[in-house]
Amino acid sequence: MSVEHREPAGPTLADLGEDELLATIFPLLPGGPGVLLGPGDDTALLRTPHGSVLVTTDAMVRGRDWLDEWSTGADVGAKTVAQNLADIAAMGGVPSGLLVTLVADPRTSVAWVRDFTVGLARSAREADVAVLGGDLSSAPEGVLVVSVTALGDCEGRQPVCRSGAQAGDVLAVCGSLGHSATGLLLLQRGEIERAPELVDYHRRPRPPYEQGPVAARAGATAMLDISDGLGRDAGRLARASGVGIELDDLLLAGDVAPLHQVVGADDAWRAVVEGGEEHSLLACFPPLVGLPDGWRRIGQVVAGSGVRLRGEPVDGRGWDHFRG
Repeated sequence: MSVEHREPAGPTLADLGEDELLATIFPLLPGGPGVLLGPGDDTALLRTPHGSVLVTTDAMVRGRDWLDEWSTGADVGAKTVAQNLADIAAMGGVPSGLLVTLVADPRTSVAWVRDFTVGLARSAREADVAVLGGDLSSAPEGVLVVSVTALGDCEGRQPVCRSGAQAGDVLAVCGSLGHSATGLLLLQRGEIERAPELVDYHRRPRPPYEQGPVAARAGATAMLDISDGLGRDAGRLARASGVGIELDDLLLAGDVAPLHQVVGADDAWRAVVEGGEEHSLLACFPPLVGLPDGWRRIGQVVAGSGVRLRGEPVDGRGWDHFRG
C-alpha cells in the first residue's frame, strides 16, 4: 500500500522567521576537530592540512527527487548527505565539511525542517563530518529545494578521476546494485511489504564511504559513484578514459537473483543495470592488483568505446535529469 502524507502540525517558517529558525537548527548540527569557525558568521573556517580541497554539490527538489507521500524530512536529509559524500569517496577522499541550503515556501512547516535537519545531522555524525553552515531562502508556493555542498580531502594523495582506466583493467563494484531502483518500483506499485528493506534503501542509501580511500590506496585507476545507473555511469567512465567496458552477466547474476524474487527477472535486470540513486562505488583496478576486501569484479576494461552487456550497448540506459 502507498504511504499517506500528512503535513506536520504546528508553526510554519513564516510564523518562526529566519533568525529563530536558525536558532532551532544550529544546535542540531555536528561540529568537528577541523572546523576552526562553524555556523554563525558570514563564512565558516576549515583547516586544510594538505593544501587542496575536494568540492561537490547536489540538490533535491520536492516532486522531482522525492515525494512527501513516500519520504519523510529525515529521509531527504539522509539521502542528500549520502549522494554528496559518495562523490567525495569516489575521488578517493574523506569528507571534511558540509554546507546546507534550504529554499522553501514560507508555509513549509517548521516540523518538516527540523525532521530534515535531524536526518541530515544523524547521517553526518555517522560519517564523522561537520556541518559548517549554509543558506536559507524563500520560494514560491509549493516549492521546496534542499542542497548540500560537501568538502573533502585526499589526505595527500592524488584524486582518483574517471579518466585513468586502461584496457586490461578489472571493473569492480563496492556496495549493492539495484536496491534503490527496486525500492522505488515497490513504492510505485504500492507493494512496500514485499521488501521493506529495499524501500528503506531507496529512501536512505548507505554508500560505502570508507571504501573510496581504500580503493585509492589499493591503486584504483578510475572511480565514480553509481548515481544514475550502472550502464550510464560506466559509460561516463569509459568516455573519460577513452576505453570500452564489458559487463559480465554471470558476475552480475548474484546481484539480480535476490531482486528477481521480489519484482521478477526483467525488472531485476533493469534495476541492476539501469537503476540510479544506489551510490555504490564503481572502480577500475590494474589486472595484477588484488581487489580490496569488500570489492567484487563485475566486468573488464577493453580497447574500444562504450559499455556492453551480452554484446549489446547499455551506456545510454539510466537516469537523466532532463529526459527522465
